[in-house]
Amino acid sequence: MLTTKPRRGLRRPTRPIAPPTATKNRRVYRRGDLRAMLGDGATFSVMVGIGETYLPAFALAAGLGEVAAGLVATVPLVAGAILQLVSPAAIRWLNSHKWWVVLCASCQALAFLPLIWGAYANQVSAALVFGMAAIYWGAGLATGPAWNTWAGTLVPEELRHGFFARRTRFSQVGTLAGFVAGGLVLQYSKGWSAACSPFAALFAVAGLTSLFSVSFLASQSEPQPPDNNHRRVSLRELFGPTPGRADGRLVLYLLAVQAAAQIAGPYFTPFMLKQIHFSYLEYVVLIGVSFLTKALALPALGRLAHRVGTRRLLWIGGVAIVPVSAMWLVSTQFAYLLFVQVSAGLAWAAYELAMFLLFFEAIPEKERTSVLTTYNVGNALATAVGASLGAALLWAGGKTPEAYLMVFGISSVGRLAAIGLLARVPRMEVSASVLPGRRMLSLRPAVGSVDRPILASLPTNAGYASPEGT
Repeated sequence: MLTTKPRRGLRRPTRPIAPPTATKNRRVYRRGDLRAMLGDGATFSVMVGIGETYLPAFALAAGLGEVAAGLVATVPLVAGAILQLVSPAAIRWLNSHKWWVVLCASCQALAFLPLIWGAYANQVSAALVFGMAAIYWGAGLATGPAWNTWAGTLVPEELRHGFFARRTRFSQVGTLAGFVAGGLVLQYSKGWSAACSPFAALFAVAGLTSLFSVSFLASQSEPQPPDNNHRRVSLRELFGPTPGRADGRLVLYLLAVQAAAQIAGPYFTPFMLKQIHFSYLEYVVLIGVSFLTKALALPALGRLAHRVGTRRLLWIGGVAIVPVSAMWLVSTQFAYLLFVQVSAGLAWAAYELAMFLLFFEAIPEKERTSVLTTYNVGNALATAVGASLGAALLWAGGKTPEAYLMVFGISSVGRLAAIGLLARVPRMEVSASVLPGRRMLSLRPAVGSVDRPILASLPTNAGYASPEGT
């Protein structure tokens, strides 16, 4: 009788194996999403560098005045803060984070069309510039919470830190490239008969790169529909005497600093271009130096935060930003102002890194979207209040160089006064384990870049970092 012996080495599988094509397709699918996210970050940042950043200079070239040039960079942010409050209802109606982001990003791109026409035809009014700036910021900031939530579903948790760090580098390069290119165009087009015409080229490139950004967003998947897992934190809970919460007092300090900084911040551009008559090239160099200093200093500051603690780093940054605007009172020599901009980049890098780490690592993951939305609204209002106060002081002072210097000095006094609020923030045990990824929103004199953290790049946590003694 013949018997068949089983072959050695073969074993019956004890559980089903997924088809190899399914695993392969899913891997490629995720890689496509990640490539599109990098493309979105790069193209969006070019739009920021060559487009929105030059709105104050555009207002000056159009003859709208120095006060208007300062306010156009700040007051329209309020529209974005208000539209953020509409976002949750719009997302529920669309049942999609993705399509809300795509819709808002498309509106942001279209906002450049009237600016292109106005610059080309040399028919620019304050209503046109402020109206388009409000649409730009309204649509842009409204995407923030939705994009943060959506991005967290696209990037696997084990890849998030490295991926968002890479995306931040793409964004930094794109922002700087757009900004430098815009400055070179303005510098070497001075012979054009119409002062506003070169801005038509800048805004055309900004609108085009913004449309590329929209296409990258639309090509990404949405693996998870919106859910209700994100807890809403009320104003009473955030700022009230809730046991174990320290973030409300931290937010008050941050908003006070923002209001004080914006007394001077929007008026560095008109001061440089109209009062001390710097060329566009000198203007680009000064802002670019601050931006590069800030970007290059962050890794070292992250290591410093790990050694000395995040709260101590916030004290270092909070004190260091106090004299930055007042340093402009000493001299207007270009070489000296380069030194001031390097100092400003270092100071704001320390302050913002500590702020991001304390503010968001101390907040449970499910509450971050709610608290970020509240902070953005308060931040926009503080920005508008500070800028309006600076405008009133400039107007009362006759918009002379001395009036500008007075505004810069008062801004430093306000930052010093805000230190009293920082002293009331209790100690929080927060580990500075990772540098958060950032979205570049704008470039500004004295602060380098205006950023927002990418929430998905932050580590998950179980709850609040307990204040010392609780």
